Amino acid sequence: MPVTLHVWRVPRHRIGAAWLRIAFPARRRSDIRFVRFLGTGAGFTPKNADLTRYAAVTVSENAIEYPEWDKLATASARVDLVPLQSRGTWSGQTPFAPEGRPESGGMVLALTRARIRPTRAIRFYRAVPPVTRALAETPGLLARFGFGEAPIGWQGTVSLWRDAADLTRFAYRQPEHRAVIARTPADRWYAEELFARFAVRGLTGDRSVLGWLEEGQT
Repeated sequence: MPVTLHVWRVPRHRIGAAWLRIAFPARRRSDIRFVRFLGTGAGFTPKNADLTRYAAVTVSENAIEYPEWDKLATASARVDLVPLQSRGTWSGQTPFAPEGRPESGGMVLALTRARIRPTRAIRFYRAVPPVTRALAETPGLLARFGFGEAPIGWQGTVSLWRDAADLTRFAYRQPEHRAVIARTPADRWYAEELFARFAVRGLTGDRSVLGWLEEGQT
C-alpha cells in the first residue's frame, strides 16, 4: 500500500498552532491505515529539535493531502514511496508492507524509528554524534533529518539516497554505523524498533524542507 511523507516549514508565530495540530489531529479518514504526525530536528538528538518543521508519515489506500497543514506552512515537500523492506514494529503495528525491489539507479528512502529505554537513553544519545557526523559526509546522501513523536524516547530518522547501493554502503560498511549496530544487542537501547526502506516514486515541493544537501541539488 502506498506510503507518503509530507514535510512542512511553518513560521515561528505559528509554532503553537502546529503543536495543537499534532496534539489534536483532524479526524482520521477511513482510507488511512496508519498515520503519525511528527516533530523534526536538524540532527538525531533532542537538542537538535527544529520547532519550525513538522512531518507526517501516512499509509493510505488513496492519495492524501493535509490542507490544514498547508495553510500553516510557508514551504512544504511531499515524497511518494513504495515499501521495499520493513523490519520491526511501530507502536505495535507493522504499517509498511513490502511491494518489490528498487529500480536500478532510483532514489531510495530509509526510515528508522525506535522507542528508547529510559535507563539507556543517556548512553544511546552519547553514541549518536559520531554516526551523525559520518552520515553527513557519506557519498550518495541527498537529504536527512531526525524526527520524534515526543522530545525524548521516541526517536527516528529519515534519509534520502541517490540509489540503494549508496544506502547499503553506509548501512553495512561505514565504521561508525557498524559499531553502533554491533553494540545494540548488548546495550539493549530499544524497547521497540523499526527499519524500513522505500523506493521514491515521486518528489514534489521545496526540497530544502527535507534538509536537501547542496550536492543533491546539482
